[in-house]
Amino acid sequence: MKKRSITLLMLGMAVSVFAAACTSNDPGTETKPGTVVELTPENSGVDVTQAGNSDSAPVDEEPVAEEPEEEEDVIPEGMYRSELTNEFIPLELKDQRPIAVMTDNEITALPHYGTSDADIVYEMMNSTANGRITRLMPIIKDWKNIKQFGSVRSARPTNFMVAAEYNAILCHDGGPYYINQYTSKDYTNNLSGGFARFSNGKSTEYTEYITFDAYTNPSTGKSYDGLGTRIQRAGYSETYNQFYPGEHFEFSNKEINLSDSHNDAFKAKDVILPFPHNKSELHYNEEIGKYEYYEYGNVYVDEGNANKHLTFENVIIQKCSFTQLDEHGYLIYNILVGQPWDGYLLQNGEAVPINWVKYGESERCVYMYADTSHIVLNTGKTYIAIVPDDAWNELKIN
Repeated sequence: MKKRSITLLMLGMAVSVFAAACTSNDPGTETKPGTVVELTPENSGVDVTQAGNSDSAPVDEEPVAEEPEEEEDVIPEGMYRSELTNEFIPLELKDQRPIAVMTDNEITALPHYGTSDADIVYEMMNSTANGRITRLMPIIKDWKNIKQFGSVRSARPTNFMVAAEYNAILCHDGGPYYINQYTSKDYTNNLSGGFARFSNGKSTEYTEYITFDAYTNPSTGKSYDGLGTRIQRAGYSETYNQFYPGEHFEFSNKEINLSDSHNDAFKAKDVILPFPHNKSELHYNEEIGKYEYYEYGNVYVDEGNANKHLTFENVIIQKCSFTQLDEHGYLIYNILVGQPWDGYLLQNGEAVPINWVKYGESERCVYMYADTSHIVLNTGKTYIAIVPDDAWNELKIN
């Protein structure tokens, strides 16, 4: 862009002449004598390195189009944006706390039921034994519509601390005695065992599922209380209580691409996670703009929801060390070390490196870009994997 240097030939020059010389051709822009022209990101044609001298001002500029104002978020009547997905959901759910369900991820437990209705799905190593088998922990906001969810299995200490980030009621079936100190925490509300048993031809450990309403097994005649009754009987609040740490994520109402604003973004169509037993993978489906979850060499299907695939708009992968607690392979992730861990955020077939940190057992995990600003998620569901640090180099993203 051309600039005209204004030289004062005499101190007595008329003010009107001086002002005319210092005014750009962009109507509405006026530079006063002795001041510096303030350049903003909107003035994209201005060479910032040459602006800022009090004796010069940009001239002969093309009119700069004003940035369009951000459209007002129009929320349908009777709806609000979910704090877990940013999707529009019924307003009556706004204060309802979610549940977290420990879901058996052994191949014998498949197919699962209801998991595709979850808002967020965690996957993490459940034991160092058995090929470092993983367990899923879906987070579900609208749990009053659950017909059959699971199957349900035991919890580990880490699950209590992660569930607390959402003020979620943790549903599981027991666990090693290491969980005892966490079941008694004041921030913990949990339901253990006693869920409905379905006759599915499998061993007993693969027959337990959550139902909201009471269920009577037609084969055995045995009846089971539903989730609603059990929560009331336990005296747990169905709405967020004093331990709710607040909304977990920041969302964009408009679709965002990581490469638009991050120089460190790279292609991320396929993810091979270092979970050797489950062979967990994520593959970006360009037709639907989502990541599809695979395990055991096949695309994952939810038989309880018309064989719907498990898909995600956002993927977060967290590196973390762990401590093995005994020879059986029981463990706890060291998520409270107070220093940032590495990670990745994936959206729309792209990824960026991130950092994450969690300072307290019931505090939210904070996710940050390289510049330490908080990550922003696209509207939709999120998959979060906690990957052992000793296997981090085996993670493949391409």
